Amino acid sequence: MLRCDKLLIQQGAFALRADFTVAAGKITALIGPSGAGKSTLLSAVAGFLDPDEGRVLWDETDITTTTPGDRPVSMLFQDNNLFPHLTVAQNVRLGLRPSLRIVKAETARINDVLEEVGLTGMAQRKPGALSGGQQSRAALARVLLADRPLVLLDEPFSALGPALKAEMLDLVRSKLAAVGRTVIMVTHDPADAMRIADAVILVSEGVAAAPVDTSALFDNPPPALAAYLGEDGLKPILRN
Repeated sequence: MLRCDKLLIQQGAFALRADFTVAAGKITALIGPSGAGKSTLLSAVAGFLDPDEGRVLWDETDITTTTPGDRPVSMLFQDNNLFPHLTVAQNVRLGLRPSLRIVKAETARINDVLEEVGLTGMAQRKPGALSGGQQSRAALARVLLADRPLVLLDEPFSALGPALKAEMLDLVRSKLAAVGRTVIMVTHDPADAMRIADAVILVSEGVAAAPVDTSALFDNPPPALAAYLGEDGLKPILRN
């Protein structure tokens, strides 16, 4: 269980407050206008940004001052964060520890996670030889190998076409949430949340609200969400 306890993040004139709990083993979407603070909130949870007030807790353990590498967190970024000079196997291997040397005992584990994400036989390729979808799968494989209980997704699939993005979202549910990982994902697309998220956190006007059941939120969107989505954004949701 992740808890943001009276969190305050300030950057110049910008301020974001968060005071909520995210259920363990569920997928929670962060949605809201650009610049509202969604990625900023993930950075604070991951340890890349220090809050000005409040605490971040995992299973009631205060991790506010814990270094990023020592937190129970894996993170997928928008650019997948793959090193172009390393092979897929080496990039995935970094999910275990910051070393490029792959020992024999780890080879089977790496091949197993590559198979799980549909990259069998691609261990020795470089990222430049992969399609965008395959690069996303390699980044997801690294998260699987790291085996940490909290996974943060900062729009890693936003550059993919609709079909590929849907495939990756389904992989997130089947490979992460289905085995008990807690997933928090930033998205600008309500269809992403409707597809896989159990709950949604609306980030708007300086506040990250408490999670609300996805269907309930979109069935009766609050004014801030309705204004963000606009009439065109609401139509496909209302049709569903």
